[in-house]
Amino acid sequence: MGAVDRDTAGDAVVEAGWREVRQDGRVRVELLEAAYAEPRLRQLFPWTGMGELHFSRCTEQRWTWDIPYIRPAPGGTYWVAGPLRSETVGPAATAREAIAMVLRRLPTGCGPAYVGTPEELAAHEAQKQQADNG
Repeated sequence: MGAVDRDTAGDAVVEAGWREVRQDGRVRVELLEAAYAEPRLRQLFPWTGMGELHFSRCTEQRWTWDIPYIRPAPGGTYWVAGPLRSETVGPAATAREAIAMVLRRLPTGCGPAYVGTPEELAAHEAQKQQADNG
């Protein structure tokens, strides 16, 4: 698959992922709207679990775990954690504040989402780095 084909396919897969998380009802609508409005997050693959909104740099499971995620907190607030479950970032009063906290912690060169698994993404990035250095 050529780079243009992969980019087009990736855009379609990511957009389908956003449609799915909007329809599954697991995440607060205001959070989904705020995340989707941010171009740097909209290009990543979204997934949900336990009311949390996660972002992946690849489109297939086991998704990447290198981006903080947002979970609901009492009173309509949010908690930003991660990227690992054992790591916390902190509370956010609004969805926009939670999004800003995630954006400040995005990995360098993050996005658009790679069509494939985390292992395929890692191989692609290693190949690209080798080409850039060679």
